[in-house]
Amino acid sequence: MNVLLTPATRLWVRLHLNEIGPLVSLAGCAFFAWAFVAIAGEVFEGETHAFDSAILLSLRNPQNLADPIGPSWLEESARDITGLGGYAILTIVTVSAFVYLLMAGKRGAALLVAVAVIGGTLLSTGLKLGFERPRPDLVPHAARVYTASFPSGHAMLSAVTYLTLGALLSRVQERRRMQAFIMGLAVAITLLVGVSRIYLGVHWPSDVLGGWAVGAAWASLCWFVALQLQRRGQVEKPGETSSPS
Repeated sequence: MNVLLTPATRLWVRLHLNEIGPLVSLAGCAFFAWAFVAIAGEVFEGETHAFDSAILLSLRNPQNLADPIGPSWLEESARDITGLGGYAILTIVTVSAFVYLLMAGKRGAALLVAVAVIGGTLLSTGLKLGFERPRPDLVPHAARVYTASFPSGHAMLSAVTYLTLGALLSRVQERRRMQAFIMGLAVAITLLVGVSRIYLGVHWPSDVLGGWAVGAAWASLCWFVALQLQRRGQVEKPGETSSPS
């Protein structure tokens, strides 16, 4: 049965949705930041070693620890998926989204995308330098690694990039179905990249959990900022474009 809303009711619903968005984003930022601090504390005290070791060993052939479980195509697929969290792919995705938003006349959103991703990358680098956790030595690595282990850069930057882009791009979409699709795709890619790092043996599971947590916290914060700037007219609303110069 269709429910007809009066103009006053529609206004009331819109105002309350506008209030819920910032509250949800701040709550998400606080929760994921707390989760990262909790995970980092456990890692620093060495409390995650048994958990990390059990999961890494469960994903390897007991007779040959250099061989991840599953068929050979699964290992190759994991390498392909893990590339989605690499600097080259993330740069291409970010630049593509930035150019798309500029071409769509959404200059404020484009600038926010650039600031969010660059800021997240600097945060990831700083955290890695601060913790300097060694890479797993329990099983041979099935992919090359160059940096410290905690938090996982691939997991964190995937969350920073894909979740931030998902949140910001969904804000410039009018249809709820499109918003849900964009955010669902961003979450799925973020999770797959993190799992691939564990499967390939290049990160402890707690590295990936920490990367997801801090990346999601940053994305939530960027979402909150986007909502505030949108209210002030500094970031375009759904369906709105900036005037040509």
